[in-house]
Amino acid sequence: MNHDIQNIVILTGAGISAESGLATFRGPDGLWEGHRVEDVCTPEALARDPVLVYRFYDERRAKLAEVQPNAAHQALAALDAAWPGELLIVTQNVDDLHERAGAKRLIHMHGELKSALCAACGKARAWADPLPPASPCDGCGRVALRPDIVFFGEMPYEMDAIDAALRDADLFVSIGTSGAVYPAAGFVQTARYAGARTLELNLDPSAGSVYFEESRLGPASLLVPALVEELLA
Repeated sequence: MNHDIQNIVILTGAGISAESGLATFRGPDGLWEGHRVEDVCTPEALARDPVLVYRFYDERRAKLAEVQPNAAHQALAALDAAWPGELLIVTQNVDDLHERAGAKRLIHMHGELKSALCAACGKARAWADPLPPASPCDGCGRVALRPDIVFFGEMPYEMDAIDAALRDADLFVSIGTSGAVYPAAGFVQTARYAGARTLELNLDPSAGSVYFEESRLGPASLLVPALVEELLA
């Protein structure tokens, strides 16, 4: 790996957590844990059937207790701790496996299972238990808490910070993503325009593979530790 690299942006998707036992966002049948994404991950779904939506994320939150970070999460946390330049891990995942592995320089662009968001005042708070639909906000007092998940049609979190990091990056790495969900699918093009090297690590070629200078195919638990070792050599 080129030793001129100072600033790194890493995008992670469902593929990095699949080896820990968490279902990818859209399985081969187009469903997420047995549900159409449109039925559990849109503002319209929340308005139409809040009981179903809240229960779905309660089940996903409970599942976190059954899984552990894998070698890929641990390798990225080690890179985060050791890398002397700028580094940002941007994850599309709503699980907490990056944090549990020890990563610090991290943005959850699509929200977090272990967080509740007030739809009235916008305050987010840590939340580890089931979230009933009629839960009051401890900030404004309104009965407006919802899962802190960025639904389709909503703006992902911290896009300005992500865009700034991409424009300063010397290396952009995408790990375990489908390359089909925007705006994350466009990060590789932003990074390339800014002059960054681009590398994809994935089990299979993604919808965006053509945009990467290099693609390495295989399990994240093998490819990511090898990349981190290469970067820190």
